Amino acid sequence: MKSTGITRPVDILGRVVIPMEIRENLGINAKDLLEIYVEGNKIVLTKHNDSCLFCSTEDDLVNFDGHKICKSCLAKLAKFNEA
Repeated sequence: MKSTGITRPVDILGRVVIPMEIRENLGINAKDLLEIYVEGNKIVLTKHNDSCLFCSTEDDLVNFDGHKICKSCLAKLAKFNEA
């Protein structure tokens, strides 16, 4: 991981501003969702992409009761339901 030398303070509510240059380079826009997780002693932020609840593909997604499911998994569920 390359250090940018940029530092930002954490405010009283735990917020940190991500520098504009980094947001632009990564295509992060206002209102985008970021996933937050921990790897060892590092906090990792990644831009959230919708993916299928079952197989994690990002292609051919439909909204099913508030969840994203790809058409392939939806077809498998339909066949499972017929059995």
